[in-house]
Amino acid sequence: MTEQAQQQQAEALRYAFLLGWGTRIGLALLVLGFAAYLLGLSAPLVPLDQLPALWKLPVASYLERTGTPTGWGWLALLGRGDMFNLVGIGLLAGTSIPALLGLIPLYLRRQDHAYLSICTLIVAVQILAASGILGAGH
Repeated sequence: MTEQAQQQQAEALRYAFLLGWGTRIGLALLVLGFAAYLLGLSAPLVPLDQLPALWKLPVASYLERTGTPTGWGWLALLGRGDMFNLVGIGLLAGTSIPALLGLIPLYLRRQDHAYLSICTLIVAVQILAASGILGAGH
């Protein structure tokens, strides 16, 4: 195996390892959160019996009637059974960030500025998108 092939394999293995663990943890949080919600271990923000009537509403009306926050406001409601599931969803959505950050030391050591720049820019764009700074119409 050539040196370049070994480097690519090391990068792929590190990325896959970090992505795999992030996915497992996110899925586990989704399952645990849903189980806690079904078992009634924490009170939901929106009672289950009210959901069918609320689902018919436009988003703005739903948010107003339920008091559901927009943006990152859900973090203040993690103790609520129906809000905790967002932790797993958020982790799954952001799993590629730690995986890409794990590649940066490899590219630094190899002085591969092109891939280093690409990883850094992708992470920056994902964090910027998640921050809500660029959100329109909220």
